[in-house]
Amino acid sequence: MTLEDHLGDIIRKARAMSGVSAAAAAQAAGLTEGELSSLEDAGTFFKRPDFTALANAMGLNPAKLESIANGWLPLKKDLGAWRHLRMFTSAGDGMAVNCYLAWDETSREAALFDTGFDGKTILDTLAAERLELRYIFITHSHYDHVHALGDIRAARPDACLHTSSKNAPAKQRNQPGEVVSLGGLRIAHRETPGHAADGVTYVITGWPDHAPEVAIVGDAIFAGSMGRGNDSWELARQKVREQILTLPLETLLCPGHGPLTTVAEEQGNNPFF
Repeated sequence: MTLEDHLGDIIRKARAMSGVSAAAAAQAAGLTEGELSSLEDAGTFFKRPDFTALANAMGLNPAKLESIANGWLPLKKDLGAWRHLRMFTSAGDGMAVNCYLAWDETSREAALFDTGFDGKTILDTLAAERLELRYIFITHSHYDHVHALGDIRAARPDACLHTSSKNAPAKQRNQPGEVVSLGGLRIAHRETPGHAADGVTYVITGWPDHAPEVAIVGDAIFAGSMGRGNDSWELARQKVREQILTLPLETLLCPGHGPLTTVAEEQGNNPFF
């Protein structure tokens, strides 16, 4: 799986975050505006930019930005360490979106994190593994993350919905300090608004064989990038720093788009941080 954001996407987001114009960014990079535009569109370049000056102008880490340009990818993850965690990727409207299913081996109780576009694959897995869907956790209410919610709830009406949307009924809203039990697993949440007003990260602990924590991060952070700061770029970045990158280094980060990564990999390679 390639990165959700190529080099040009990162530069375009960083310009929006910092308020740097295309003309100023091009000048810092030693490019024409046309060359910068091509770089932002395609993520490739014929003339190598001055990454240090460009990153400094936009508030990015220069070495990490150049590492992205040189083809950095997170290491491929073997989910065998988390035997009862599944990642589903579905496509719609020209994009691919991830959702995740976790369950307790003994009780066969399951939790779904977002739904993506395809409810059938999720329902087929629940049936094949003989799982009881106890909970549906929503990282944020953007349509690509909840598109199949109606199908899932129609098929499994007893599943409890958890969200941080202020528009949801009170009984469905995440509560401060709440920890949900799923057999031997524990699911806590950390508010991560900025990309979306109701953005939230779910942290799963208690995995068998002492497997590392798992954080379902929605669009707060991607491998090598972050979600658009639709509500506030500074808030989005602050919440990732405070609520996600402070988790243990080995924590598996499960984003809404793109490949799996870890806290350590993002600390070492994400140019926004």
